[in-house]
Amino acid sequence: MGNRGMEELIPLVNRLQEALSGVGQSCSLHLPQIAVVGGQSAGKSSVLESFVGRDFLPRGSGIVTRRPLILQLLSANTEYGEFLHCKGKKFTDFDEIRQEIEAETCRVTGSNKGISPVPINLRMYSPHVLNLTLVDLPGITKLPVGDQPADIEYQIRDMIMQFICKENCLILAVTPANTDLANSDALKLAKDVDPQGQRTIGVITKLDLMDEGTDAREILENRLLPLRRGYIGVVNRSQKDIDGKKDIKAALLAEEKFFLSHSAYKHIAASMGTPYLQRILNQQLTNHIRDTLPAFRSHLQSQLLAVNKEVEEYKQYNPDDPASRTKTLLQSVQRLAVDFEKLIEGSGDKVDTMILSGGARINRIFHERFPYELVKIESDESKLRREINYAIRNIHGVRTGLFTPDMAFEAIVKKQISRLKGPCMKFVDMVSQELFTTVNQCFNKLSSFPKLRDETEKIITTEIREQESKCRDQVLLLIDIQLAYINTKHEDFVGFTNAQQMYNQSNKKVVLGISGNQGVVPFSSLIVIRKGWLTVSNIGIMKGGAKEYWFILTAESLSWFKDDEEKEKKYMLPLDNLKLRDVEKGFMSSKFVFAIFNTESRNVYKDYKCLELACNTQDELDSWKASLLRAGVYPEKVTVDGQGNGAPENFTDPQLERQVETIRNLVDSYMSIIYKTIRDLMPKAIMHLMINSVKEFISSELLAQLYALGECSALMDESPEQQQHREEVLRKHDALKEALAVIGEISTSTCSTPLPPPVDSSWIQPSSPKKSVTGAKPVTRGHAPPVPRVPTHTGRTASPSTDGVQQLAGQPHRAPPCVPRRHPPAIPNVK
Repeated sequence: MGNRGMEELIPLVNRLQEALSGVGQSCSLHLPQIAVVGGQSAGKSSVLESFVGRDFLPRGSGIVTRRPLILQLLSANTEYGEFLHCKGKKFTDFDEIRQEIEAETCRVTGSNKGISPVPINLRMYSPHVLNLTLVDLPGITKLPVGDQPADIEYQIRDMIMQFICKENCLILAVTPANTDLANSDALKLAKDVDPQGQRTIGVITKLDLMDEGTDAREILENRLLPLRRGYIGVVNRSQKDIDGKKDIKAALLAEEKFFLSHSAYKHIAASMGTPYLQRILNQQLTNHIRDTLPAFRSHLQSQLLAVNKEVEEYKQYNPDDPASRTKTLLQSVQRLAVDFEKLIEGSGDKVDTMILSGGARINRIFHERFPYELVKIESDESKLRREINYAIRNIHGVRTGLFTPDMAFEAIVKKQISRLKGPCMKFVDMVSQELFTTVNQCFNKLSSFPKLRDETEKIITTEIREQESKCRDQVLLLIDIQLAYINTKHEDFVGFTNAQQMYNQSNKKVVLGISGNQGVVPFSSLIVIRKGWLTVSNIGIMKGGAKEYWFILTAESLSWFKDDEEKEKKYMLPLDNLKLRDVEKGFMSSKFVFAIFNTESRNVYKDYKCLELACNTQDELDSWKASLLRAGVYPEKVTVDGQGNGAPENFTDPQLERQVETIRNLVDSYMSIIYKTIRDLMPKAIMHLMINSVKEFISSELLAQLYALGECSALMDESPEQQQHREEVLRKHDALKEALAVIGEISTSTCSTPLPPPVDSSWIQPSSPKKSVTGAKPVTRGHAPPVPRVPTHTGRTASPSTDGVQQLAGQPHRAPPCVPRRHPPAIPNVK
C-alpha cells in the first residue's frame, strides 16, 4: 500500500470502532467525501488510485468514466470488493473489479461514449483503509461524441455539482500542467460551490509532459494563480506504464525521483507528489476527527456514568460463589423492605410527579373515599323517616301511643349501625388492594431472580391475606361493640328533651317567618372547603357551550369565577336543598361528570334544573364529591321499598308527626357520634392491623421464612434474560472505558492544522453562459438529476458518510449552496 498517512490513523480509529461495535454502539465519526473533478484525461482516476493504493479503475483515452463511481472504503480483516448491483458476490481480484465497472457502465450507457448520472456503488473492504467515501466523476468535456447529447458539457457539470455542493466534500480540482490553468473548468466549478476555498485543493498533473523549457513553478509555489490551500503537483503513470503493469509503488518512487531531479521543483519536492497529497488529505481527516471527538467523548462519558451504578452491583455479585448469593439475597430483602416503607410513609427521593402511589393513595381512601361511602348510606332522608314511622306504629300496635317510644329509637339506631358493615368491609378491600399494588411495585426490582420473586410474592401475599382477615374480624367487632350498648348518656347526644325542643323551635320559625340574623353573614360561609377548575358541560352551544370556570366551595355556597384571580364572579349558588348524582360518561368525552340539582325541582342556574360539572380524572371527581359531602350536599339515592309499602305516607296525625321528628333528631344526633367514631377508628385500625403489620413482617420475618424454605441457593438463580443483560452491561462498561482511552490516544497522538489564510482568487472567473449562434434553436433540458444516494451498509460497525449532512471541521452550519445553472449551447442549423 502506498498510503502511509492513512495507516497511522487506522489502528486507533479501528480500535474505537471495534470497542463500540461489540456493544451495539455507533462510532459516529462520519468522515468526509473526497471528489476528484477535472477534464477528460486529466489524470483523475490515477490520483484516486494512488490515494487508495490499488489499481482497479478503467483506463483509456477520451471519456472513460461515464458514470459516477461512489467508492466506499470499509475497514475489514480481509481485502475484497462488493458491488451494489451484484449483492452477495465478493471480488478479490482487482482486475475483475475493473472489468465489472466497465461492463456495468456499458449496460446503462451503451458502448458508444454515452453518459448517465446513475452512480455505480462499489464497496472495498480492506485492513488498510478508514471508513471513507471517494467519488470518481466523469471528465468535463466540451463537444459531444458518439451517442452523447448536444448538452453533454452541462449534463456532466450538473452531475459533478450534485456531489461537490455538499459541505462535507473535499474537492480535488485536477488540472493538467500542459493546459491553461486560468481556464480550468475544475477550479471554476469548485469556486461556484466553495467561494472561500476552504475545501478546495488544486492538483496539477502531467508535470512530466510539459514542453521543454517550461515549468509550473510559480503555480506550484502559489504565486501566479493562488488558491487558499495551494497546489500539489503529482506525476501519474502513463498509459505505457499501465499497459506494462507498472505497480503503484514503483510509480511513487519514479515520481519522487522526478521532483528531486527537476531543477524547477527540487526545492519544493517535499511538498509535491502523491504521498504529500495523501498527507494533506489525511490531515483533513485528522482535523475532522479531532473536532468531532469532544462531543463524542461527552456522549460516551454520559453513557458510562449511567451504567456505573448498575456495574458496581453486578461486580459484587458472583453467581458461582455461595457467599455472594447469600449476601445478595440479604441485600435484596433489605432493599424490598426499605422500598415498601418509602412508598407507604413517603420519601423525598424519586418523587412521582405524575400519579399518586402507595401511601398517598391509601391516604385518599382514608379521608375521601371512605367518608363518601359512609355518607351515601345516611343520605336517604325519606327512607329513614318512613322506617321511623313504621317502627313507632308497630311498637304501639292497636293502641294509640301518647308518648314517643324509646324502643323505636334503639331499633332504628341499631339498624343504621348495622348498615355500616358494608362500607367498612369495602374500606378494608380498597386498602388491601392498594397494599397489593404497592408491594408489586417493589417486586419489580426482584425480576432478576424469578424464583426469589415468586417465593417472596407468595409469602407476602399470604401475609396480607391473613392480616386482611384479622382486620375484617376486628372491624366487625368494633361495629358489634357499638351495637351492644346504645349510650344515650354520651356528652354529645341531645337527649329526648332537647330533641322535642328542637322540633318546637323549628315549627315556630316556620309559623312566625323568622329567618334568623338577617344581614349577618354566618361564619361557616367564610370557610373554604375546596377550590379548583371545573367545566360546566351542559350549557347549550347557542349560549357559549361548555366552559371552564374557577369554583370555590364553602359550607354555605358554591361560587364560580372567570379565572383563579377570583375577581369576576359569575354566580353564587346556595347549597340549601341541593343534591348530587353521577352522570354517565359521554361516548366521545374524556371527562368525568357529576350533576347538582335541587330536591324541590327548582332551577339551579338560570333556566337549568341541574348543573353538570366535569373533571379531568376520576381522582378529581372523587375528591370533589367528598368535598361536597363535607358541605352537606349528599348524593341522590333512588329508594325502592322491598315490602311493597310504596312511597312514604303523608302524616295526617300531628302527634305521630311530632314523634317521628323527635326520633329523627335523636337518631341524627346519635348517628353523628357513631359516624365520627367510625371515621376516626377505622383508619387507625387498618393502619395498625394491616399496614404496620405487613411492614413489620417484611422487615423482620420475610428473610427467616425464605431461609425456612431450605433452597436459598436456588432462589438466587438468575433468569437467562438477566444473565444476558448483566453480561451486556459489563461488556458495555468495558467497551466505553476502552473507547474513552482510545479517544485520549487520538487526542494526544494527533494534532490539528489551521486553515491557511484567504488569498485573492478573483482570477478564477465564475462560470458564464456562452452566446448562442444566431438563429439557432435552444435545446430544451430537464431538471438536474437527483442527489445520488449511497445505500446504507448494514451489518458493519460504521458506515461512511454519504448523505452530505456532516460538515468539515470549522465549517459553519448553512444550507448547501445552490447548484449554479447555465443555459445550454445552441445547436447549429444543419443544412
